[in-house]
Amino acid sequence: MAVVIVVAALAVLALATQAGVLMAQRAHPAQGRMVEVAGGSLHVLDIGPRDAVGPAIVMLHGASSNLEVMRQPVGERLAGKHRVILIDRPGHGWSTRARLADSTPEVQARMIGEALAKLGVNSAIFVVHSWSGALGARIALDYPQAVAGIVMLAPVAYPWPGGVGRYNRLIATPVIGPLFAYTITLPLGLLLAEQGARSVFLPQTMPDGFVKNTATPLLLRPREFIANARDLVTLKAAVAAQAPRYGEIKAPLTIITGDADKTVSTDRHSRPFAAAAPHAKLIVLPGVGHMIQHAVPDLVIAEVEAMIGPAAPSMAAASAR
Repeated sequence: MAVVIVVAALAVLALATQAGVLMAQRAHPAQGRMVEVAGGSLHVLDIGPRDAVGPAIVMLHGASSNLEVMRQPVGERLAGKHRVILIDRPGHGWSTRARLADSTPEVQARMIGEALAKLGVNSAIFVVHSWSGALGARIALDYPQAVAGIVMLAPVAYPWPGGVGRYNRLIATPVIGPLFAYTITLPLGLLLAEQGARSVFLPQTMPDGFVKNTATPLLLRPREFIANARDLVTLKAAVAAQAPRYGEIKAPLTIITGDADKTVSTDRHSRPFAAAAPHAKLIVLPGVGHMIQHAVPDLVIAEVEAMIGPAAPSMAAASAR
């Protein structure tokens, strides 16, 4: 009898999950276009003037999020004068990846590079947050010609002690992970989303309506939740493998981080990365947490503009040839 009750409960939760997926997708439809690449289809939002002087700005979000986290508030403001390309990383938002195992910065860098080539973007300023710090570094290592500069916000760059949460390891586990993802994750996640988002902002205050305005409920869809978990559980080994190469990075880098960040340690990631990369500038902000783009948007924009300055004349000369 107990088995029957459990199966019935799981069936109800699975149906509720599918209903929740439909509601989330209707509430937060795709805003951009889909670009087909090997291994998936990337959702790209291309805003701002196409004929702007200087390189395009490519913005890449971190874990547990999508392109809206980069669009608001920095991306939209930069798009007033520059071409801004916001991308849902493979498996996140409205982007897909054929294999959930394609979770590493190396694979995602290839997919994003292919999408940018199809958009006619040969060189760009990359603005990357958190998990995508490792991705931005990988793009700079593997595709140096595509990188005019990188602005990193609270980046992950090195291995860290401990793990990434038991629930991520559980969800990334074959069979049992999908069982949880397709039954329990969405209903439970809806109850915990606000609390979880607020903790990432500390010690700053999360803006009102952040979870809804950034389409965060999309994360709770089973396939995306599994993809996010795989991104997290495979990241430590990925940064351990690529970290010895950081001295090879040729692009100028600006790293903006907060000394109150409890999500990604400034001392473990930003400081050693700035010491390893030859052309790095490090800005450590006292009393600032993980969500740099919301805490100091004016500073982020100023640093992006400063990086565009030297890059614009060379790109203009290249296009004239």
